[in-house]
Amino acid sequence: MAHNRKLGRVASHRKAMLRNLATDVIMYGRIETTATRAKEVRKVVDKLITLGKRGDLHARRQAAAILQDVVDPKTGETAVQKLFNEVAAKYTDRRSGYTKVVKTYNRKGDNATMAVIALL
Repeated sequence: MAHNRKLGRVASHRKAMLRNLATDVIMYGRIETTATRAKEVRKVVDKLITLGKRGDLHARRQAAAILQDVVDPKTGETAVQKLFNEVAAKYTDRRSGYTKVVKTYNRKGDNATMAVIALL
């Protein structure tokens, strides 16, 4: 029996949060969040990188439906362009496992386990 992580949110808020976190991982390469959120966003980011490796128009449109439309101030690329041009190009010889989650410390206020999710 599979147990879904609902993260204490309704479906629309959870989906928006995972989209934002996945966009930040693609744009910045690593983010710090709670361990549970990091484990959930890992699934989304791995699927996005697999789409980026496919590289066709349909995969680009599927990725654009998930990623937020933000622009990198350094390069001027959107998140989708960065995914297909830079990120997916690093993983052409790798089949899966594009991210790693490293637990770091417990947050002071509520003792939540924090983690860093980073691209390999």
